[in-house]
Amino acid sequence: MNDEKKFLDHTFVICAYQQSEYLEENIKSLLNQKVRSNILIATSTPNEMIEELSKKYGLEVVINTGKKGIGPDWNFAVSQAKTKYVTISHQDDLYSPDYTKEIQKAVEKNDDIIMLFTGYKEIRNGKIVRKNINLMIKWLMILPIRMNKRAKKMIVSFGNPVCCPSVCLNTQKVGKTPFREDMKSNIDWGTWLDFAKLKGKFIYLKKNLTFHRVHRDSETSNCLNSNQRYEEDYQMFCRIWPKWFAKFLMVFYKSAGKANQI
Repeated sequence: MNDEKKFLDHTFVICAYQQSEYLEENIKSLLNQKVRSNILIATSTPNEMIEELSKKYGLEVVINTGKKGIGPDWNFAVSQAKTKYVTISHQDDLYSPDYTKEIQKAVEKNDDIIMLFTGYKEIRNGKIVRKNINLMIKWLMILPIRMNKRAKKMIVSFGNPVCCPSVCLNTQKVGKTPFREDMKSNIDWGTWLDFAKLKGKFIYLKKNLTFHRVHRDSETSNCLNSNQRYEEDYQMFCRIWPKWFAKFLMVFYKSAGKANQI
C-alpha cells in the first residue's frame, strides 16, 4: 500500500450493525487499498466491539440517533461523508485492493456520472464463488449497460443485477439521502430505478472488485426466508411492467431467488 496515493474525494462509510464477526476483515480490506481514501464507521447500534475496532484502526465512528432501519441507516451513512463520491461498505463484505484505484480512474475519464458499480464474486461458507446460476443471470442482465451507457432502466427492469456494496455514488447527482426508506429488501433496487430517471450515466466496471458474503444471518437471507423479498420483488415489477407480466416474471424470479438461499 502506498500512502502517497490518495483519492481524497471519496469516502467508504462502513455500515456496522450489532456485532459482526466479519467487521474487522472488512476494515482491513478498506485499509489495504492501493489508493487510499477516507473511511468512516456509521452505526445505530454502538457497542464495545465497534468501539474497540475503531480505536485499533484509528477510524471515526458516527452514531445514528435518529430514525432506524436499513434505508435510514444508509442515508445517515451517506450524509456523514464530506466527499463527492461515497461507497456504502456493508460490514460483512470485502474489497479488492484495486477497488478505489479503479473507481478513481473511472471518474477521471467519465463526466456526468450518477453512480459506478463493479463486478463481484460471492463468499459462501468462507470460500470465494466465481460462478453460479445467480452470478451468471446477473452478468447477463448487466450486458445492456456494457453496450450502451444510456440503458440505465433496462438493466434494472428484470431484477437487480447491481451489487450494492460495490456501488460508488456521486452525491452531487443523487444527494446526501438517496436511498428509499419504504422497503426492507429492495431498497437498493428501488433506488437504482429512481436513479435511472436522472440525467447522467451508470458506469459499470467489469472487474470483480467486490466480494459479497452470503450467509444465514445476512439481511438478504432473512428476507428470502420470510418471503418479504418476494413481496417486494412483485411491487418492483409492478412499478415497471403491467401486473399480468409482473406475475409472469415472478414465476422465474422465485426460482432464481432459491439459488441465493443458504
